[in-house]
Amino acid sequence: MTARTDITTDITTDTDITAGTDTAVAAEAVTTSGSISFANWEEKEAGSSGAGPRTAHASVVNTFSGGIEAAGTACDYSIAYTVGHAGVFTGMELVTGSIDGRPGSFVLEQRGTFAEDGTIHCTFTVVPGSGTEGLAGLTGTGEYTCRTGQASFPYSLSYRL
Repeated sequence: MTARTDITTDITTDTDITAGTDTAVAAEAVTTSGSISFANWEEKEAGSSGAGPRTAHASVVNTFSGGIEAAGTACDYSIAYTVGHAGVFTGMELVTGSIDGRPGSFVLEQRGTFAEDGTIHCTFTVVPGSGTEGLAGLTGTGEYTCRTGQASFPYSLSYRL
């Protein structure tokens, strides 16, 4: 497995109010990618309206490879099925491992949709303040798209430390 890492730079301007001068501050955004593999999907119905919408909770164990290296993450989802097998989900995932070689833990907040045709799209955000060790101060967003039943799929994460 190879990981792709891209670096972009955003420039912001800070004003020193004591000296009356502007200084440029560079904040590097790094984009990294790899794949996610999941196992042990355990879903339980939380509520149902008969033939209409229903809700469920699911727990899953993920393994990240590539830019994020982490095995056995803990992820919990809340799911709303709207019609048939379509709906939306939110989730929290505790990731312990490394990003581009920097060790630590962090939490991902996930939001996604799944369609009748089996397409799943998810965006995720690093929960502010959740980074530890070499990932302290971590911020970032990412995404993945996959199909129902696909055991491994690509992700990308754009982050700052």
